[in-house]
Amino acid sequence: QVELVESGGGWVQAGNSLRLSCAASGRTSYAMGWFRQAPGKEREFVAAVTWSGGTTDYANSVKGRFTMSRDNAKNTVYLQMNSLKPEDTAVYACAARWDLSQTIIRNPTEYPYWGQGTQVTVSS
Repeated sequence: QVELVESGGGWVQAGNSLRLSCAASGRTSYAMGWFRQAPGKEREFVAAVTWSGGTTDYANSVKGRFTMSRDNAKNTVYLQMNSLKPEDTAVYACAARWDLSQTIIRNPTEYPYWGQGTQVTVSS
């Protein structure tokens, strides 16, 4: 069992940056992902990192702008979001799955543990 708590959301103007954090309780051997859901849309994959931090993957829509990282000593993962666009507006949630492989999983249904989510609003 793991509990996830996100922080760092807020309101920004387009072109600016935000950094989201996700603190996890318990052990660190979890692969982690960030997902987002905008009003009226399905939840979508944003980024993920393997438990070791050695492999990351990003949705095409955020590649080159977002960077996901993890600090296992702090049981925390981060999502640095630069050059934000209005279409990035959504509730962002981190998720965890027990996985010691180097395979990135994009399917949100494969993640059993979820944080409560944090709102990110980008104005034009």
